[in-house]
Parts: sequence; structure tokens; C-alpha cells
Amino acid sequence: MPQTHTDSTTRAAGASAGVLVRRTVRGASALRGGRSWRPTPYQVFGFAFFLVMLLAYWAVPLCCDAGQHAAVVERLKANLLHPRHPMADLPGAGSPYYSPYAVAQGAFARLTGLGGWEVVRLTGVLNLLVLLTGTGRLVRVLTPRPWAPVFALGAMTLLWGTERAWWSGYLNLMSMTGNLGYPSAFAIGLTFWAWALTGARARGQGLGPGQEKGKGKGKKQGKEQGKEQEEGPERGVVRYVGPSGLPGLAGYVGLGALYGLILLIHPITAVAAVLGAMAFVAGWQRGWRRRARGGARGAVVVRWGAMAGTAVLVAGCWPYFDVFALAGDDSVDWMHQRLYEDLGGQFWLALLGLPALWLRWRRDSWRDPLVLLFALDCLVVAYGWVSGHYTYGRILGLTLVPLQFALAVELAAPRPWGRVRQVLGGAAAVGACAGFLTAQGGAVVPRALDPIGLEQPSLWPSYAWVARHVGKGEVVISDGHFAPRSLPGYGPNLAAPIWPDPALDERERERRLADVRAYLSPDSTRAERTAVARRHHARWLLLTRFKRVPEEAVVVAWSRETGEVLARIG
Repeated sequence: MPQTHTDSTTRAAGASAGVLVRRTVRGASALRGGRSWRPTPYQVFGFAFFLVMLLAYWAVPLCCDAGQHAAVVERLKANLLHPRHPMADLPGAGSPYYSPYAVAQGAFARLTGLGGWEVVRLTGVLNLLVLLTGTGRLVRVLTPRPWAPVFALGAMTLLWGTERAWWSGYLNLMSMTGNLGYPSAFAIGLTFWAWALTGARARGQGLGPGQEKGKGKGKKQGKEQGKEQEEGPERGVVRYVGPSGLPGLAGYVGLGALYGLILLIHPITAVAAVLGAMAFVAGWQRGWRRRARGGARGAVVVRWGAMAGTAVLVAGCWPYFDVFALAGDDSVDWMHQRLYEDLGGQFWLALLGLPALWLRWRRDSWRDPLVLLFALDCLVVAYGWVSGHYTYGRILGLTLVPLQFALAVELAAPRPWGRVRQVLGGAAAVGACAGFLTAQGGAVVPRALDPIGLEQPSLWPSYAWVARHVGKGEVVISDGHFAPRSLPGYGPNLAAPIWPDPALDERERERRLADVRAYLSPDSTRAERTAVARRHHARWLLLTRFKRVPEEAVVVAWSRETGEVLARIG
């Protein structure tokens, strides 16, 4: 005889009062209280992606900006409350690198004794977890279709372009092998979570776009969308959908704290985060429409105002630097101009999501959050180009997210598919293959197993051999591309930092760079070199094989891999 378990309950769909109803459970599941767990497609494929991406990330030497972030950890490890400049023997007060994320890394390094490079490597695991869970949560707010998060993950990592797009904050496979340990990766994961929570609250306080009664086509679409919201991930189970999160203002205050944290961790990602919040609130929040009552509209303003005020308060109270002072800082604009080069080659595959975005606009009007977000992102990127503030181009990676996620939601629709969706699915499959074979595949396919010569990640040399001779805090004069970007991550300082930092006046940094160029010039005299070394307390030289070692320097070690020479001076 089949067993029953009458204590198992579900919530009735559409019951505004949240009435609980009994459900009869038959078979073996009754022995477990009516609860049987099966992994969702995203849990299966997300876990597989986590393992593959982690192996790829661990196999590639850290490069590029990793030395800067490792240097930040080293300075915080030496002095958590008053760290020095990340790259120079100078005060570090006011440096935006000392974010809550970095301070947590520094505290972890002090507790474990690990170095900056090891901590940056390990935090890549945490960042990947936050990214994957945030992706899944955000897509589940957009649709209950179980395969949508899987398709979103594939589109987010493959549908970029056929040319390499490598930058901090880019979420393609190739870029993630190098930047998973960066603060930007963590900030983007938190941004996905913030958008998901914002969307859930905006939708939970009213009907979504196209769901207002008495609007003809919108009414029909609203019923369909409402049904999507109410269906749970398990078959045959219907859940009540109501206001999410903590009661009252507490949930909005907590959400504001999350946005404030994103602003402190990575300010340029916070720009995209705020645009996303505006898109979800404007698209799904019903309370401030014309037909809304004055009290309802006022309550909406108070709730979201509390969120915004908390974000500003959290960001303004951070003691290490003034994040709002960065708004007028244009010292890094010059280095971001490259972001606007070869946009077609790097991003054209993402345009496969445009038809899906157009379908959302056609069904749900311009109030669809993904449509709004894409439009707002494009406006900010265009402003960065026109105004010369090229730093705003840093949100280009997140500008692709509405395209990629809209495509994923469209392709996760149940079959049978119409002709348009079939064509779109075929194009997306071809695009994903093209992206993998041209720009992304080398990130996860080892060289030994690569039969067609996929483009591989960059392999930077290690400077651990230099750290065995140069003490932490000692000053090094160096040339070349790799050494100045990597060496501070082991603890030594540079005579001239290569990256701008508000903690150091840009004119002073330029003077230091000029001193280093003068020291390394073949026409410099011994007296001139000695003056430069004394001025910046330099004790070491790290030179590429193309530079002549000065007569007063004593060679201590050299690298067989790069041919660089380490010499002692002073």
C-alpha cells in the first residue's frame, strides 16, 4: 500500500495571504518526510564548471595586475591599520586599493602567515564561488526555467568575440584564468547578488512589467509571467511568491550596505551596479506609477531611499580612503583608452543576444530590466568615449551581460520552439563554438592536449628568485615590463611606481619615473646615478638583459628564464 505523509505542505499559488495547504505524498519519499532532493541542471553544470575553471586558473601563473594586488596584501600584512603605499616606500593613506576586501585579505595573511601571492591565488576560489552563485541567483529572478542559468553561464563565458578580450572585470574564459583573484571578480559576483535581491524586492512589492490589469496584450503576458514567477523548481510544486527578505526597512538597509561594499571594493563596478539597480527598480517597482496612491508611492520612495542612503553612509564611513573623491580623478583615464580599441573583434558574438533583447522589449515594453540595463550601460560607455574619461569603459564587460542573459532566458523556453527561436538557438550554438575555438578554448584546454593550436593564456615569469635576496621594504630600480608589475607583490618597493594612485601625487610619480629613466640611461654618470639612488633610498637593481650593469653595482643573481640580472648598489 502506498504510504502517505500528511505533514508535508506547500504554499498555494497566488494566495495573497500565503495560506498553507496539505499535500499527499506517496511512495518512498513519504519515508523522508515528503522531501526528495535532486540537483538542478545549474548545480550539476555549475559544479563541473567550478572544477574545470579552478584547474585552469591554478595552472596559469598569476600575471598582470596580480602583482599590484599581492603588494597590497603584503603592506596590510605588515601594518593592518596604517599600511604603506602598495608599490613605493611612501605613506599609503588615501589609496583606494585598501578596500574592505583587501583588508580582509591582509588579516587572513597575518593569521596564516601566507604571502601576498598565495592569498591572491586562494581568494580566486572564493571569488569564483560568489560569481557562480550570483549568476544562478540573478537568472532565477529573471525566470524559473531550470536551464536558463546553465545557458547564461555558457553565454557569459563564451559569447564575446573572436579576438582576445583580456581585462580586469571581463568574465570570458581566457580572462578569468588571470583575474579570478582580483577584487573586480568579487565585486561583480556581489553585483549579481545585489541585482537579484533588488529585482526580487522590486517585483515582490508589485506586479512585473506587462502585468497590470486591463492592458490588453500586457494582461495576457502578465498572466504568463506571473505563472513563471510562481512555479517552483520542483515539478508539481507551486510556491507562494511574496515580498522577499527581511521585513520592513531592514532588508533595504542590508541591501544598501551591500551596494556600499561594492562601491568600496571596486568603484567602477559600482557604476554598473547602480545602473542595474535603477533598471530593476524602474522596470519592476509599481508603487510610483501614476495610478499609485500617494501613500504607496511615499512608502516606495522611503524604502529605496533607505537603501541608497545606507550605501552612501557605508561607503563614506570607510577610514582608509575617500571613495567619493575618486569621482574627479582622471589620472588613470589614459591607460583605459585601449578598452575602446577593436570593440568589434572582441565583442561581436555577444550581439547574438540583441534579437532576444528585442523580443523582451516587444513583449514587456521598454520597462524590461535587461533592456533598460543595456541602454544605460551603452550610454555610460559612450560618455566615456566622448568625454575622454575612458575609465568608464571598464563596464564594457558588464554591458554584455543583458545580451547574454536575455539570450539564455530565451533559449531555455520549453519546446516546441518557433522558427525564430530555432534560428536563434542555432546561431548561439555556432557562436559559442566560434568563441571557444578562436579566443577562449585555450584557457581550459592544456597545451599538451591541444590538437589545433588554440591561443593560450600568457605565461609570466616568477620573481621569487629576486625575493630570496631582496628584503621586504627595500627599494629596487627596475626596467622592463614584467618586473615592475610583479616584484612589489613579494614585498620590495619600487623607486617609481608604474601605476597611478591617489595616495601619491601624479607629478611626484612622474618625477620618480624620470629619475629612473635618467639612472638607466647609457649616458648617465656615476655621480648622477648615485644621486638618484640616494634620493630614493635604492639598494638594488633589477635589469633586463638589454641593459648594461653600472660599474659600481655588484651582480648577486640572474635568471636563466629571462636573462634578468639582480645587482646590489649603494
